[in-house]
Amino acid sequence: MDYVDKQILSHLQSQARISMTELGKCVGLSQPAVTERVRRLEEKGIINEYRTVVSPEKIGKLASAYILFRTRECLAFLDFCRSTPDVVECYRISGEHNYLLKVISDSTQSLEEFGNQCDKYGTYTILIVMSSPIDHKFLIPSLEETNVNLLG
Repeated sequence: MDYVDKQILSHLQSQARISMTELGKCVGLSQPAVTERVRRLEEKGIINEYRTVVSPEKIGKLASAYILFRTRECLAFLDFCRSTPDVVECYRISGEHNYLLKVISDSTQSLEEFGNQCDKYGTYTILIVMSSPIDHKFLIPSLEETNVNLLG
């Protein structure tokens, strides 16, 4: 992966719907050349998928929490998590807990009810999100960030 590939990834991270013509202009390649590079990045698995990020608040999901979970009923617990729409992420972790969940719900009451449903699977700690000062960072830094880091 060369510098141009990193430029392509940087642009696609921030604007996945950019046209190949516009992307080519941004990185100094023709539309066919940039299309071919994107295709190769997809084939290599460097680009896994394209997504739309939905604002939870705009669709009535006003409460977010991370839940540290300890269970001996892993398969049953995972089945429960897969079938529950409010569980948006689930990680197997090391340490005192088995799992870390991200849950997005319409209210803290709903989060409490989710906890009540979890009681039969094990023990947990609910960490309610108050704000997200760093909501998301890109894996490939933008060209501006790279230049600032090189100069500063």
